[in-house]
Amino acid sequence: MPALLGPVSRCGFSAALLVLWTVFAGFSRAGAEHAATATLPAAFSDLLPHFQVEPEDEYIVKNKPVTLTCRSTPATQIYFKCNGEWVHQDDHLIERTVDPATALPIMQVTIDITRQQVEKIFGLDQYWCQCVAWSTTGTQKSQKAYIRIAYLRKNFEEEPQGKEVALDQEVLLRCHPPEGVPQPEVEWQRNEDILNPESDPNFFVTADHNLIIRKARMADTGNYTCVAKNIVARRKSTSAAVLVYVNGGWSTWTTWSSCSAVCGRGWQKRSRSCTNPTPLNGGSSCEGQNIQKSVCVATCPVDGGWSEWSKWSACGADCSMWRTRECTQPSPGTGGKDCQGLDLQSLNCTSEQCPQSESVSGAEDVALYVGVVAVALCLTLLLIVVVLVYRRKKEGLDADVADSSILTTGFQPMGIKPSKPENSHLLTIQPDLTTTTTSYQGTLRSRHDTTGKFSMTNGTLLDPLPNGSHTLHNGKLNPDPPEFVSRLSTQSYFKTLPRDVANASYGTFNFLGGRLTIPNTGISLLIPPEAIPRGKIYEIYLTVQRKEDLRLPLAGCQTLLGPVVSCGPPGVVLSRPVILSMDHCSDGCLDNWALRLKKQNYEGVWEDVLLMGEELVSEPYYCQLEAETCRLFSEQLGTFALVGESLHMGAAKRLRLVLFSDAYCSTLEYNIRVYCMDDTQEEVMQMERQLGGRLIDEPHILLFKDSYHNLRLSIHDMPQAHWRSKLLAGYQEIPFYHIWNGSQRYLHCTFTLERLSLSTCELTCQLCVWQVEGEGQSFSLDFNIAKVTARASASALAGPSAFQIPYLIRQKICSSLDAPCPNGADWRMLAQRLKLERHMSFFASKASPTSVILDLWEAQHFHSGNINQLAAVMPVAHPALAGLK
Repeated sequence: MPALLGPVSRCGFSAALLVLWTVFAGFSRAGAEHAATATLPAAFSDLLPHFQVEPEDEYIVKNKPVTLTCRSTPATQIYFKCNGEWVHQDDHLIERTVDPATALPIMQVTIDITRQQVEKIFGLDQYWCQCVAWSTTGTQKSQKAYIRIAYLRKNFEEEPQGKEVALDQEVLLRCHPPEGVPQPEVEWQRNEDILNPESDPNFFVTADHNLIIRKARMADTGNYTCVAKNIVARRKSTSAAVLVYVNGGWSTWTTWSSCSAVCGRGWQKRSRSCTNPTPLNGGSSCEGQNIQKSVCVATCPVDGGWSEWSKWSACGADCSMWRTRECTQPSPGTGGKDCQGLDLQSLNCTSEQCPQSESVSGAEDVALYVGVVAVALCLTLLLIVVVLVYRRKKEGLDADVADSSILTTGFQPMGIKPSKPENSHLLTIQPDLTTTTTSYQGTLRSRHDTTGKFSMTNGTLLDPLPNGSHTLHNGKLNPDPPEFVSRLSTQSYFKTLPRDVANASYGTFNFLGGRLTIPNTGISLLIPPEAIPRGKIYEIYLTVQRKEDLRLPLAGCQTLLGPVVSCGPPGVVLSRPVILSMDHCSDGCLDNWALRLKKQNYEGVWEDVLLMGEELVSEPYYCQLEAETCRLFSEQLGTFALVGESLHMGAAKRLRLVLFSDAYCSTLEYNIRVYCMDDTQEEVMQMERQLGGRLIDEPHILLFKDSYHNLRLSIHDMPQAHWRSKLLAGYQEIPFYHIWNGSQRYLHCTFTLERLSLSTCELTCQLCVWQVEGEGQSFSLDFNIAKVTARASASALAGPSAFQIPYLIRQKICSSLDAPCPNGADWRMLAQRLKLERHMSFFASKASPTSVILDLWEAQHFHSGNINQLAAVMPVAHPALAGLK
């Protein structure tokens, strides 16, 4: 080897070292494949490690591990240190190469970091790792790489609110995105189109993610959505409807029109219109008059009139005389007519006939004077007649006025208001429509008038009043339920029962067992025979808890899938499990959900006691999930809740849409309230009964998907000739998280309609319900608003009479089928025929498998069970079973 190195140049020496290091690295890798340590050639022993690649900050998305890489040259060993602790050597993946340019050896080490490793570090803000490289000269540390678990919450801390703004007004839409790591980016959408402030300078996004519209334009009307996204997910806020309205302005006045009178006093006018600009999108109309009138006086035309004739002239030499008149009384003016006729008359007075002519002329003058006197007398008589008639009419009118005043004496005006049912004003409260898109055109009241607005809250205004419920002892009504509650409330183990007895049932039971039910809720408690030890008598209750009072902890995609049910007292000792039945609202597909049963302990803390699909027969709880009902076998009483976590977007909740309206409507206005519920509607029905409402249709089922989209409702196809909608919005909207969380009470929308006549009693329309960007459903409504329907609910039952199989026959069936049979004709065949094979191990763990199967059959077929069908599926025809067939 020295002979090889002697004569070579410096470049040849480096190449030789490279060959030696490659051979050395090959032997090292073959000898210790996972080792992180190597020996450097002497030529590189005086160099410190230099990092070519250092670990970078990483985010863990869901459950995918991240890889950290560190590369150094030259280095004898490289190790990772995470949160001050060395990573085990076996977790390092090592690669060795040689830099062809410098002939220096390169060592690269990678490690994987999992979500579990990061979550184990409790109490530290951040999880970090760095690599340390060694050489014969010293060590070097890389930069720290921080590993964080990426997430993005569902609920926005602040969502944009809808606004109505005037044209050219500045608009501010606030948005505080959900908490997330890494910090989510925010973008804004208008009508599902992304806004780009760079291309449209009228939009500006602030540093804290708020959107500013500098000057509102008509094109800016629409639905605005705040979108937050990071590497984990993408979240959308509820849409905020921005309506840009235009207040009307007057145009200039037109010129005055000509005077309406041709002669004398008249009027003239001018006008203006509310078109500068025209009011749009509900903007206020112009204030003031659009027409002005003014008095005018027109100069009248004067027709000419003749003056009196002059005296006849003396007879002239031509034996004639003449006279004249002038058109001066009055003279024609202002376009008046001239006088018609002659202004000169002449008369012949020749020879000796002139005196005779004078006598004739005198006779004519006498006749003229007589005619004038006669005309004057006629005019005088006519004037007297007119005066007499006028006075007579005036006297008659005064008498009529006097008579009418006498007739109206003692009468005063009276205003009569129809009486309204109690609490009817609550039914007129409108929901908040700030998140809807308006499609109304017309005139709205002034923007500053807010006295007629209400806000819908979940306060005490809509809380139902306490009402009584029935108590049953061994199947009989207890005449005084409040005494039972007050007596039990003084005991320490009964502290979980609410003071009000609404939605509750209770009774006294012994070893014969019984049943408790809450009407119209799908909730029941089956206490099988022998569940209560002989010699013991227990007073047991069953009630539905208010969800908002319990503060059930829900994290991530978890949601409440049914009512929160309490049965107790919690301290009772049971010899065998009872069966608690309650409806659930999941879509029934276990592949879409991770279902957990939660129970509240004595300190009020909720604990997971069962994971569906992983039940252990040794545990005191066991669940059987049906399409719409959950059957819980429990050896302990307490407060239970079924919680589901959606595993992917295909998960859906089965909602109930329940419709109520005013039971009595004497006005033109009519309200329809659509409630959106995921479990029992009894609490809402109690509230509506107190408010005077009535159920107008059977509940409708709607699948609500885990898609982060809101629920929208609208009413269409009303007969326009008889009905119209008073809402300014095209639809109403309920936020997604209000429904998915499952803890909101009284989620509903109110549709205010108006009938055009009080005689209209029939209403037909379509109720459309859909999720944004999802498929919708349409329900036909056809009902008579004058017809009141009464719906009765079944009473709660308790006592041995609740069972369909008699006690003695039940004992015989158990004794016949519990013992194993060689041909399999025992309880196992009964379970198979009842399609309960999935629970074989649970039945087998009980002292009497047959009794548990019969308990489940009793719980499933309450009110609808056919005992003959049960007898038909029995494995054997034993004489002990003759009582069933």
